[in-house]
Amino acid sequence: MSDVIDFLKDYRVIILVVLLIGSLVSISLYGVSEGLDLKGGSLVQIHLEKPVDTTTMGTVTTVLDKRLNVFGVSDIKVRASGDQDVIVEIAGVQPDQVAKIIGTPGKFEAKINNQTVITGADIISVKTYSVTGNNWEVPFTLSVDGAKKFAVAAQGKAGQPVDFYLDNQLISSPEIGADVANGVPTTDVQITGSNNTRDAAINEAKGIQAVLQSGSLPVSVSIAGIQGISAELGDQFKNGALMAGVLALIVVAIIIFIRYKRPILVLPIVFTSIAELIIILGAASIIHWEIDLAAIAGIIAAIGTGVDDQIIITDEVLKRGKVSKRRRTGLNIKIKGAFFIIYASAATLIAAMIPLLYVGLSRGMTGIGLLSSFAFTTILGVLIGIFVTRPVYAKFIEKFVVTE
Repeated sequence: MSDVIDFLKDYRVIILVVLLIGSLVSISLYGVSEGLDLKGGSLVQIHLEKPVDTTTMGTVTTVLDKRLNVFGVSDIKVRASGDQDVIVEIAGVQPDQVAKIIGTPGKFEAKINNQTVITGADIISVKTYSVTGNNWEVPFTLSVDGAKKFAVAAQGKAGQPVDFYLDNQLISSPEIGADVANGVPTTDVQITGSNNTRDAAINEAKGIQAVLQSGSLPVSVSIAGIQGISAELGDQFKNGALMAGVLALIVVAIIIFIRYKRPILVLPIVFTSIAELIIILGAASIIHWEIDLAAIAGIIAAIGTGVDDQIIITDEVLKRGKVSKRRRTGLNIKIKGAFFIIYASAATLIAAMIPLLYVGLSRGMTGIGLLSSFAFTTILGVLIGIFVTRPVYAKFIEKFVVTE
């Protein structure tokens, strides 16, 4: 009984318990963010026509984010991927619905007699679109200088068309009214148009409003790739990962029992694996790190490494037969020897993961960069293991196994 009390009072055990409670609280309060491959959605890769600096890339991502928000898309993430690509993650929306809106440069021009009168830079605000039947209207407000330029160009041209272009495509050609052709500047202008159905008219008006409201992109862009994952497929991935984890724990427990023939060693190793899983998910919950399939693979790899380390500790302690507490010095030397192997192995693994993590964080989350999630969770799991759970397991061995 005194050994149990001493064990529970050990600072390493207390740290483990505190981290477990904190992780469970964080998970219950904030949840764990799921990657796109688990919750379903679309990933759109946008390629810029040329590499850009950080400031320009920031403008590109801001404009795209604003467009999607104006478009009414929720749960979106727009992030730079290197200096020439942008990744857009959209949950719960098919990519075809938004690919056009985020893949267009957004260059707006109004022309009279094929001469550019105003551009998107002259627009200071865009009002909400309206749709009547199959006809739509997007009103916007010009700057004073823009209104003057438009008034001068439209003076005396009542009945002539003013052509509105978006990315060099004609979207509307309303006639200049007599009230506009009188040379008096007006800041309130609207683009009108129609489509075959009301839904198509709404989508077209919504898209034009989003592009005008967000402004133009500083560089030309193109859609490099679209990947869609259904929510049902994401559920299958989650269930498959959960099943794989449970089976892995069962297999590990069986192997440990066969190897040592001591049930007392099975429970702590399984408990340690579960504890590492909870703490990793708790850390991910706190820092809002998304758990995707690559991250799950990293968690499994970290837990597998943890089982290896616990076997090393057990073997080092038991390899020369039973040990008694009287031989405390010898026991400590064995545990230190085991931890030397564990630290060396962890350092090697972390060193191998760092280049993979660097590629993902610095050069972009595309291609091999997607595996940075695997690298991060592996490193996180290994660090939690060697500094939190392995010392507790070693203390357990010291207190309860060597006394048998």
